[in-house]
Amino acid sequence: MSAQDTFERLLETLHAAMLDETRWPATAALLDAACGTVGNSLMVREGAQADSRVSFVGLYYRGERREDWEREYLEVYHPINEGVARFRQLPDNSVVYTPELYTAAELQTSPTYNESFLKGHFQKSLQVRLLEPDGSHIAWSPHNPVDPTGWGAGQLAMVKAVLPHLRQFVRVRQALSKAEALGASLTTLLDNTRVGVIHLDRQGQIVEANDRARAILRQGDGVLSDRGGVLSARVPADRDRLERLVAAALSTSSTPAVSGSMRLRRMSALPPFVVHVKPVGVRRMDLGARRVAALMLITEPGAGTRIDPALVAATLELTPVEGQIAAWVAEGKTVREIAAAMEHTEGSVRWYLHQIYHKQGLSGKVDLVRLVLAVTTFA
Repeated sequence: MSAQDTFERLLETLHAAMLDETRWPATAALLDAACGTVGNSLMVREGAQADSRVSFVGLYYRGERREDWEREYLEVYHPINEGVARFRQLPDNSVVYTPELYTAAELQTSPTYNESFLKGHFQKSLQVRLLEPDGSHIAWSPHNPVDPTGWGAGQLAMVKAVLPHLRQFVRVRQALSKAEALGASLTTLLDNTRVGVIHLDRQGQIVEANDRARAILRQGDGVLSDRGGVLSARVPADRDRLERLVAAALSTSSTPAVSGSMRLRRMSALPPFVVHVKPVGVRRMDLGARRVAALMLITEPGAGTRIDPALVAATLELTPVEGQIAAWVAEGKTVREIAAAMEHTEGSVRWYLHQIYHKQGLSGKVDLVRLVLAVTTFA
């Protein structure tokens, strides 16, 4: 298999792993094959450094995940790793040779470098830092090169070519995590109420959209429209970029399909929408979604309350408490988040939800969201 074939296969596997984390081991193996390494590791920290948390970690050696090495490094060596502070000072998109993060004396005395990195085949690795606007950062390390003579120019070029696609993998996974949709299929994503979901065919036409996406198209300050079944942005610059994003996700015979993200500005003071578009492999389609060639996720980072609970209560003849709960559910809040906001138990919130379902003759949460979005859109 040529280097280009390996790279294109890697992209396909990365796109599949965005929805199905069980595909990450195969992705890690292809990363090794593409970059010519004995292993690689990926760690994602979300949030500002002071209160960040590890949301993803995976250390692989010769295609096998080494959870024992992961635990040992995080518990024993990471707190005393002299290179961590220097790594955190690196700018976005940095690629450095691991020994460069240590002084000459530390290369001789550091327990992390001489014990953990020796065991994990890290001593001749590269360290990559990718930063996100919310302060989160991605740490990826291609381990020691297979070639004992060291890193070649072709390998370094491949590592840099991989970076934007790894960034996209993390962005889509984080969007799904915040929407409580990790592990969801193309079909079940349409039932999600926390993120806008749109399926596109090979011509970029909308095949299906969930209720959250339809609400955004109706209420999103006109920033997005779906006239004629084709998505378009109001601002010309955004429109052009959106068209390029969708086109890039729709593979052709000469170019591989790639995932991408963008922000869509809004007329009001509301935060911008963030749009992620990823290709969908034809051979791995969900039943009932066989025409889908690309998946679009529309998120609203930092968006505040938009649905008037008093309007919901008055329109649906609910009590004020029920109206507030119904509005929060339609905005995508979980039972746990609602309980914390109301200082009630989760059981109490579920009891109120059952009362609402009974009053409105609804079967569950999805029907409630559809009803609330409908009455608040046209009120």
